[in-house]
Amino acid sequence: MAVNTSPEAPLPVGEVSRMIGGWIDRLGTVWVEGQITQLSRRPGAGVVFLTLRDPSYDISVGVTCYRQVFDAVANVVSEGARVVVLAKPEWYAPRGQLSLRAAEIRPVGVGELLARLEQLKKALATEGLFAAERKKPLPFLPQLIGLVCGRASAAERDVLENARHRWPAVRFEVRNVAVQGVHAVPQVVRAVKELDEIADVDVIIVARGGGSVEDLLPFSDEQLVRAVARCRTPVVSAIGHEPDNPLLDHVADLRASTPTDAAKKVVPDVGEEFERVRMLRDRARRCVHAFLEREERGLAHALARPSMEDPHRMIDERADHVASLLGRSRRTLGHLLDRADSELAHTHARVVALSPAATLKRGYAVLQKSDGHVVRGPDEVSEGEALRARVADGEFTVKVDE
Repeated sequence: MAVNTSPEAPLPVGEVSRMIGGWIDRLGTVWVEGQITQLSRRPGAGVVFLTLRDPSYDISVGVTCYRQVFDAVANVVSEGARVVVLAKPEWYAPRGQLSLRAAEIRPVGVGELLARLEQLKKALATEGLFAAERKKPLPFLPQLIGLVCGRASAAERDVLENARHRWPAVRFEVRNVAVQGVHAVPQVVRAVKELDEIADVDVIIVARGGGSVEDLLPFSDEQLVRAVARCRTPVVSAIGHEPDNPLLDHVADLRASTPTDAAKKVVPDVGEEFERVRMLRDRARRCVHAFLEREERGLAHALARPSMEDPHRMIDERADHVASLLGRSRRTLGHLLDRADSELAHTHARVVALSPAATLKRGYAVLQKSDGHVVRGPDEVSEGEALRARVADGEFTVKVDE
């Protein structure tokens, strides 16, 4: 229950410490898992002191136990070992310090660790953290590579030397961290997050030169796996342990068998790329030459045609044909005109022969009354009537006598 306090009615330090001790006592005994980081077995002392640390977080707590409790596992437990402890939390009021009083210590075997990792692997796979569609492609030529590795380690040397040998201009942003032990997970997670926040970093390599199953446990930690899954930058796992792959290999965008292999997969070889460019250039040149030769052959074939070899030949041939047609048309037109002229002459002769003027020229005359009516019989005129007579050379007036 909460305690009511105020600036006017504060609690003494001793009372607060006593109350904290009471709350902790109510917790009872608990099973606790952790990694032993410090172990003190003083000669002649009946108590063993050790520090138990959480491998995933930067948290540790002191543990005390009687010598006979530790002696039961002394042959299989040492610093760095993972253990499960049955302990009761205790509060040391004079110094305000929390510790655990261990009643039993059990080492965590490799088989049990692998079984737990398999369960974690299945759980993370169910969440889709290992799905292939989540994998990000690596850039062809990274300008800045982030490297997480141990300080002055063989893994660091292998990655840097092989990468710079393949592409001398490549740059690295290196983060040296603990790659085993209780400090490994927090440091690796922090380094990966720092590199992921650098905009210029194109790819991140997490490298270690192999080790035992226990040494590689930090790279199967759930916190690290989730941190890598959240990265926007492609991550390459280069742990270098073939028999058992840590979970980092499954969540990473690319797995390399060794740090050297990571350098080869991330950085292209300048010699190979130059040779590839040379081959592509030669291929392009051959393609252009083949195209030009094909077009030249086509052009030569086109120029060899008669119409291209002697362009005026067709015109000359057509000119003769046109001249022949022109002469034929002129002859035809001349025949038509001659025939038409002959027909016209015959028609004109017939018209002239049938004309009244021709009759008048033979000595005949045409008599017309004053109104122009032609006299066809004597009964049409009367005595003394004046008539007009038309002859071949003119006309004159006549008068009827009887």
